[in-house]
Amino acid sequence: MDQRPIGVFDSGLGGLTALRELRKLLPGEDLIYFGDTGRVPYGGRSRETILRYARQDVAFLRSFDLKAIVVACGTVSANALQELKGENDLPIFGVVGPAAAAAVKATRNKKVGLIGTAASIRSGAYEEEMGRIDPTVRVTALACPLFVPLVENGRFRPGDRVVELVVEEYLAPMKESGVDTLVLGCTHYPLLSQVIGNFMGPGVRLIDSGASCADRAGEWLGERGMLAERAAGACRYFVSDSTQDFARLASIFLGETVTGTVERVEIEKY
Repeated sequence: MDQRPIGVFDSGLGGLTALRELRKLLPGEDLIYFGDTGRVPYGGRSRETILRYARQDVAFLRSFDLKAIVVACGTVSANALQELKGENDLPIFGVVGPAAAAAVKATRNKKVGLIGTAASIRSGAYEEEMGRIDPTVRVTALACPLFVPLVENGRFRPGDRVVELVVEEYLAPMKESGVDTLVLGCTHYPLLSQVIGNFMGPGVRLIDSGASCADRAGEWLGERGMLAERAAGACRYFVSDSTQDFARLASIFLGETVTGTVERVEIEKY
């Protein structure tokens, strides 16, 4: 038993989809979420900048006595996870490995699609991990840089012609390639699942990278007897920009009303 909280961070609000899954899987855990809303998105940044931002995010979360950190950001997981693991003495979970494993398990025709930020796709991390698990899998990767700002501005619902046109424009080549599995390699993208699924068709399985990571973190902590023993955990939220609209936007990502404090952090101090 370990009553300490789990830290979760993302470049913005997308990591709340992973937090949502953690709450479903591990309702007794206290969770501390940091969204770097003042510097979102990370996807167009250089690897050096992503690493610097990620180190600051981890340093802030480590100001709390945590038992683990979930990197609920595809860009950081693809570009900085190994450095973060090597520099810290507590378990750190990223989204790449669990999502890659889930995709390899799900595919029937060995054709897997991958969508993510430009930095995630540029890293080649997902392809490398899937190739390690099964060298016969063929990955078609595509950067979708407009998805994050669309989601953060609430443009993700079926019937919204703007997001439907962007999805069609981006994913038409992916659909034509014949993939039967599509990895949503950014934790913002699950909010687009319905629009993406409608376009790709019922024969394509969507892999939620945040949910896959939450599954892995819960399994790992459970195997080591590190889960909390309480009826219901609490959530605390921190952002690096204005807190004014956080509760409204976060409720969309979480699928429920946000309860708990929301505080602003001067992240550059870390």
